[in-house]
Amino acid sequence: MKIQGTPLPGLMLIEVPVFHDERGFFLETFQASRYAALLGTDLQFVQDNCSRSRQGVLRGMHYQREYPQGKLLRVIHGKVFDVAVDLRRDSPTFGHWHGTTLSACQHNATETQLWVPAGFAHGFLVLSEDAVVEYKCTAYYHPGDEVCLRWDDADVGILWPECPAGPILSGKDTQGMTLAVLKQSGLLP
Repeated sequence: MKIQGTPLPGLMLIEVPVFHDERGFFLETFQASRYAALLGTDLQFVQDNCSRSRQGVLRGMHYQREYPQGKLLRVIHGKVFDVAVDLRRDSPTFGHWHGTTLSACQHNATETQLWVPAGFAHGFLVLSEDAVVEYKCTAYYHPGDEVCLRWDDADVGILWPECPAGPILSGKDTQGMTLAVLKQSGLLP
C-alpha cells in the first residue's frame, strides 16, 4: 500500500495493490492495523454506506456538525469526481478544496481510495453512466446534524467537470448554504 498526501492536511489518497490472474482479481479493501499505521491514527469505523447514482448526479457537499465523520471511500463501479472542502476552523487550508477522479478497479495494479477526515465537507459528481460508491464512517449518521455546503459556492470555487445538462441534485442539496452563511450561522463542524 502507498499513501499520498494532498494539498489539504489530513486528506489522503491510498493506493491498494490489486492482484490479478486468469480468474479475475483480489484486493484487501481494509485492515484496521494497516490503515492505523498509514494514517497515524486508530480508526474506529462504526458504519458502512453504499450509494448508486446515475451519470450527472452530484451528491454533496455534506458534513455533520456535532458528530463529524471521517470517511474512507472507494468506487466499486463506474467513475466519479470526488471533492473534499476543509471546514476545520483552525486549519491553514480552511475553505480550500481538493478534487480527484476515482474509478472502480478494472485491470489496474492498484485501487485508489480516499480518506476524508472529520471536519471536511464531502461530495462527488458521477462521470460514468452510473457509479457505486462505498464508504466507511467513523461516526453514525445523524440526519438532524447533517449540513450542506453549496456545491457551487463561488467563494470556495470548486472546478467541477463539465456537466452539459447541469448536475442532478437532491432537494436537500439544492438548499446548501454558502461558506459565509455557514460561518455566520455557527454551523461549521
